[in-house]
Amino acid sequence: MWIERLAREIGALGQEGSSTPERAVDRLSTVAARGVPGCSAALVVVWRAVERGDGDDVAEHPGGHVVVDYGASHSDLAAAFEHQYATDQGPAVEAVREMRPVSVGDVLRGDRWPRYTSMAVQCGDRSSVTLPRAFGDEVLTLGVHSGRADAFDPVIVQPLIELLAEQATAMLLQAGRYSDAEREAAHMRRAMSSRGVIDQAKGIIMHARGCDADEAFRELRRVAQRNRMKVAEVARKLVEEHAAGTTTGPRRVAVR
Repeated sequence: MWIERLAREIGALGQEGSSTPERAVDRLSTVAARGVPGCSAALVVVWRAVERGDGDDVAEHPGGHVVVDYGASHSDLAAAFEHQYATDQGPAVEAVREMRPVSVGDVLRGDRWPRYTSMAVQCGDRSSVTLPRAFGDEVLTLGVHSGRADAFDPVIVQPLIELLAEQATAMLLQAGRYSDAEREAAHMRRAMSSRGVIDQAKGIIMHARGCDADEAFRELRRVAQRNRMKVAEVARKLVEEHAAGTTTGPRRVAVR
């Protein structure tokens, strides 16, 4: 049954603790497209508010928001969203601008978004339900779309989208923390690697000059300042040249 399948999919999303934000929005759009009745494609967009003074013209962005990332279950819907963003018309940009759910029974009825209608039809976006949800400093919009008019029963669909949006924001917050931890780990790995190279370079200088470790480091720093390089870069060049048998000290290391 579809509701059991959707429950399993939502449960699986909650267990993806090592997902990145980019993978998270893609997974969320796929789960929504597969699990929501009547849905043929889904769109997940993460927005960030633009403040005056950020270097952006706020008037150029929907509701004062720019796109941080987005995931679409189908390429046609991705193209339709890019058109929404470019023209500032459509369900996702209206949802983030007004911070309320946006339902479309048939995009061909009326003249709601004249610059979006033609593209929507071409991309199979006749009807949709889009829900915005704030999390942290950002806003998520989750939209389910169909190529058929009046494809969604609001009584059934809106609670499902709210549940998915709640899970989505939790997943994105978790993914953001994971990405921060990964960046910190990468920084630590680089720092440890640099320290190892600097220690090797100091050893080379100490052996060649008969000096102590402090004097060897001061020499590395002098060369780095003279050549406008980082100490780790000077050390790495020295170690590489020493291994190749082309130098006996850091004075050979220079930016040509």
